[in-house]
Amino acid sequence: MRIHEYQARQLLADAGIPVPPGRMVQSVDDAAAEAKALFDGGARIVVVKAQVHAGGRGKAGFVKVVNGAPEAREAAKFMLSNRMISPQTPAEGLDVRRLLVAAGVDIAKEHYLAIAMDRAARTATLIASAEGGVEIEAVAARNPEAIIRERLHPLLGLQPFQARKVAFALGFKGRQIGQATAIMLKLAQLFRDSDASLAEINPLVVTPPTEENPDGQVIAIDAKFSFDDNALFRQKKVAEMFDPTEENPAEIQANKFGLSYVALDGNIGCLVNGAGLAMSTMDIIKLHGGEPANFLDVGGGATEEAVTEAFRIILSDARVEGVLVNIFGGIMQCDRIARAIVAAAKEVGFTVPLVVRLEGTNVAEARRILDDARREIPTMQSATDLADAAERVCAAVAGFAGSGASSR
Repeated sequence: MRIHEYQARQLLADAGIPVPPGRMVQSVDDAAAEAKALFDGGARIVVVKAQVHAGGRGKAGFVKVVNGAPEAREAAKFMLSNRMISPQTPAEGLDVRRLLVAAGVDIAKEHYLAIAMDRAARTATLIASAEGGVEIEAVAARNPEAIIRERLHPLLGLQPFQARKVAFALGFKGRQIGQATAIMLKLAQLFRDSDASLAEINPLVVTPPTEENPDGQVIAIDAKFSFDDNALFRQKKVAEMFDPTEENPAEIQANKFGLSYVALDGNIGCLVNGAGLAMSTMDIIKLHGGEPANFLDVGGGATEEAVTEAFRIILSDARVEGVLVNIFGGIMQCDRIARAIVAAAKEVGFTVPLVVRLEGTNVAEARRILDDARREIPTMQSATDLADAAERVCAAVAGFAGSGASSR
């Protein structure tokens, strides 16, 4: 689960990590009012930032530095009335419903700081770089030596000596070292306490020296968090931050029925039991020249109602021009899938090619059910094995698209 920047900044603030003051707003008038309040409070500049679950906001024009409330109003009007399009959004862009209006700060130096799960090392790892403010992937590709990694102990977490070592390696000096060390330790504790899978501060900045702070201040300007969905049952505060408007409605609907569904960009819908089999199914579709439209694992204990809903979700995608059902029945019984196919044909209707491959528990009964329903499902074909199924669905979709037929 992901959250917005304004929510991430609040988590940092609650953990004692310094962030500039700011507030989330949802209207032009509120944006102007918050900007005025920040300027009246001593801010020299204010930043208006779109709150969406996608990067590339600055280049897309959805992060603007303003010098007064009127400019904040114009920036908010633009962002709330236009869809944001960047390399990380769908082609049609994303609606912007929330804005962060925050005080800007003078920046002397930018750093990158994050804690993420390292699957290879099987532990959480602190990742840092003196090159902040840009995509860390670009830094890693251009200059791998600029990335510092420090593994966290699985029980003790990040230790103070590790944080100080990283602070020195990043080039912090004087009082900056203590500030940066404290931020790293607090971020590590927040990562652990919130069951996060990613806790990122980019950039972590140093402000110019002042009389009050001769070494400047170390402050978190932007933040990104992702959380382990499996731990949300014990993270009520985090779960309340979920924004369904930023997620694919089909994925949310699938979750209600206990289905694992991820929308993709292809045109062949997949209904499979088991994550590994689902991945193999997508691979073999691509091997035969097709493109999967989704990952959908119905699992082993899905009810007939849930499987019927799975078909409804697949067929609701206007890009789907064919469906491949690949079931290897162990816990999942093939006849349950067969009945769900018939139910979906009656409730939703298959107007696109449907290829079914069934093996395993109750497969004979499943095949009988489908044979009896062939008149109700004229687009259905049966496959002998997975390779045959992939070949059939790819050929059927090619013929379906070539005929000029519309799937909806």
